[in-house]
Amino acid sequence: MRRLGVDVGGVIIERTAGDDDTSFFGPDYLRTPPLAGVFEALAALVPRFDEAYVVSKCTEPTEERTRQWLAHHDFHTRTGIGPDRLYFCRTRPEKGPIAARLGLTHFVDDRLDVLTCLDTVPHRYLLGAREGEVTGVEQAGVHRVESWPELAATLAAQLAADPTGG
Repeated sequence: MRRLGVDVGGVIIERTAGDDDTSFFGPDYLRTPPLAGVFEALAALVPRFDEAYVVSKCTEPTEERTRQWLAHHDFHTRTGIGPDRLYFCRTRPEKGPIAARLGLTHFVDDRLDVLTCLDTVPHRYLLGAREGEVTGVEQAGVHRVESWPELAATLAAQLAADPTGG
């Protein structure tokens, strides 16, 4: 079975500066933009997986904002990832046990330190690497991509090459 997991900050929701008027941590957090192409890519990819989940590390107040942002942007309808497929944890290392419990086979995050903790996930993708995270990506067995369109094309090709489950 193929099971996809995606992070939120820097993967679904654009990273913004803390004082930006569309910062996710400011009063107009619902105006924080999604990453370019995320809705289209997930809408195309999710049907190719048996299950798809959102797995995010955040505080309780940020979890509530995230749920509101996803609902406001019609994320669940637009992507096919339902609200029952949201998992939140309070520390980054907790993503590993969640991924293992869900049996995730593919995971998208914007942090290399998180992806290296997901040792049960065979296909890991670093989306939009931060400066300093480029070295060590290949040694960690992580695929680096710069955008959702690139990730969608990469995953589509990999899934087509291995129709038995990847």
